Amino acid sequence: MTTQPSALRTRLLTTATAVALLATPAAAQEAEGFFTILGRVIFGAGTAKVAIDTPQAVSSVDQAELDRDQPALISDLFKSVPGVQGAGASARALGQAFNIRGIGNAEQTASETRIAVTVDGAPKFYESYRMGSFFGDLDLFKRVEILRGPASSTLYGAGAIGGAIAFTTKDPADFLPEGSNSALSFKAGYASNGNATKLGATWAHRAGNLEFLGALNTSQGDDMVDGSGVVIPGSAHKSWSGLGKAVLHFGADDDQTLTFTASRTDTNLDDAMVAMTGDLIFRGSTVSNALAQFGTNDVHAIDDTISLAWHKKSATNRLVDLTVQLSHTKTEADKSDFSYSFACGPGDSLVLCDSSYAYATNALKIENTADLSAGNWDNYLTFGVQISQQDRTGTTIRGPMPFHPEGTDKKTGLYAQGEFTWNDKLTLIPGVRVDFGNFSPSAAASANGGTDKDYTAISPKLAALYKVTDNFSIFGSIANTERMPSIDELYQYNPTPGRTPVRVASMGLEKEKARTYELGFAWQGQDLLVSDDSLQLKLTAFHNDLTDKIIVTPTGTNCGGGFCGYYSNLAAAEIWGAELELGYDSDRWFGQLAYSNVRSKDGTTGLTLADTPAENVVLTLGAKLPEQHLVVGWRASYFDDITTNAPATSTAAYDTHDLFVTWKPEEGALAGLSVNFTIENIFDKTYRNNLQLDNAPGMNAKLSIAKNFTW
Repeated sequence: MTTQPSALRTRLLTTATAVALLATPAAAQEAEGFFTILGRVIFGAGTAKVAIDTPQAVSSVDQAELDRDQPALISDLFKSVPGVQGAGASARALGQAFNIRGIGNAEQTASETRIAVTVDGAPKFYESYRMGSFFGDLDLFKRVEILRGPASSTLYGAGAIGGAIAFTTKDPADFLPEGSNSALSFKAGYASNGNATKLGATWAHRAGNLEFLGALNTSQGDDMVDGSGVVIPGSAHKSWSGLGKAVLHFGADDDQTLTFTASRTDTNLDDAMVAMTGDLIFRGSTVSNALAQFGTNDVHAIDDTISLAWHKKSATNRLVDLTVQLSHTKTEADKSDFSYSFACGPGDSLVLCDSSYAYATNALKIENTADLSAGNWDNYLTFGVQISQQDRTGTTIRGPMPFHPEGTDKKTGLYAQGEFTWNDKLTLIPGVRVDFGNFSPSAAASANGGTDKDYTAISPKLAALYKVTDNFSIFGSIANTERMPSIDELYQYNPTPGRTPVRVASMGLEKEKARTYELGFAWQGQDLLVSDDSLQLKLTAFHNDLTDKIIVTPTGTNCGGGFCGYYSNLAAAEIWGAELELGYDSDRWFGQLAYSNVRSKDGTTGLTLADTPAENVVLTLGAKLPEQHLVVGWRASYFDDITTNAPATSTAAYDTHDLFVTWKPEEGALAGLSVNFTIENIFDKTYRNNLQLDNAPGMNAKLSIAKNFTW
């Protein structure tokens, strides 16, 4: 990685920081809005707090941004969020994973266990050979919250070294304005690159204290091309998704709600790549083509989430704000019709056999927040228990898959988090979580050395924020977490003849450990350049020490009797860096800036870790034309060159540019209409992000039209 940012990025950062620090201080603004990104309320870090007042690096992507950017993939979702990217494929529906601050990579077994993902509070997880980790249709969601760093482990589960990503599905109330009891919404979309189309319909209804929502979406598209017109193989897709939700309000003063949610995304890919995560395979200095090496197959993936949640917030007892949630999630991928099916055989060749992979998780979560406020102290104590069972299955027509071992993971987590604020100046957030895990192997994994295994993981933290003035605050945190090995890491084996050493189940694995320090400041002001404008800035520096890192046991390791555990605790690493978020908003103009610089060092070699993202800055500028009900904007993304310890994630610098226009008339027959037009990569540039194993798509013009009818 270069040690200095480009001159252009230096000017961008210097200008943005200077504007923030030299502007005349004014009263703090805490209104949530589209362009005041740090003024949005964050719900997933404890009690609801404005992002700029949260002593943790947090961000949210809300409905207005989802409408504007029309994301189809994870990589489309986080364009303006510092420190967060999609990894793996550049344009395949089932080939992307999450990366937060250099943690997360679909190419590495169990890498995504270091990031906690939930949908409506239900835990989600999926991992299989060269597949992505999240298959939900982004059109089902109205909000995505990102909590960076292991401080998230308190509420989301031990081992969230990278952080947590919380998806929230749409609610009936989102479509039912006051005075309306029924709504119909229709949406159509088109993307030029790949000739993709989307259609969707949503119905919402309110009958007394009961609200309903039903949504159905379809999407299909051909293979996309990069900026040079070269086809990105296997990027064609066809899918449908559905969401059903019922919300019942009852009790004294409607202080209780019962919410049932069920969603499904069903994706069919014909002649898709076996290696969904990328077409480039790097072995040392040799680069090979994954399509030629593994061929194609048909993939049918189903992603389900079902949740039943009861919430009671007593109007008379401040100690009761209770939620009880029972959830079931399942992600399954069935593969068939392999073009290289003639090679289907034992050992590594099982990857070319008709097969099925799945993760199913049942969970119960009970959580209460007690209001203990008194005098000048606002005191909240959140405590709870989470019980889960995750079953991992994987089989082929030739028998069990040794590199996708079956097994069961049972966990019980107990946690408590306090939020103490004195006189609206000093905020302290201590927290601790203890997770107890039990892992058991399938019969096949048992026959290759697998046994039951128990672990206990402890995740303490302390975060603090102090408001020096109404405009300026400083914050910091220290957080530890321990990640238990996954089913794959414990029980994977390889019986391929001739392999040296013979790799068996890894029963001696210790927990991974991470300690992270964060330090930063936030500033906000109003009436700076014009009346009623606002500027918000948050800068966060972090340092993460990882020990007992789990990696594949290196070839050539001297093992007793020639047998080695497939995985070993052989690595330590450091990850550090800084993030900057800035948002400016006024009646006519707006701007956003997101900067991320993640550095890392392998504790053994001293080289940059393979999962490290390139230094980058994203600048968005735009104008509002209220008389015409228009918003127009431009977004520029600059990524530096980077050299890691893997050729696959070492790339040259590049920049891309997007344009967007939003039109939302508010009166007359066109009221309720929403038109979003975006042109991505307007200069049709050919480039590759260093965390992705394909060239990115070339220019892509996207149009969506939605119309809401209410009565």
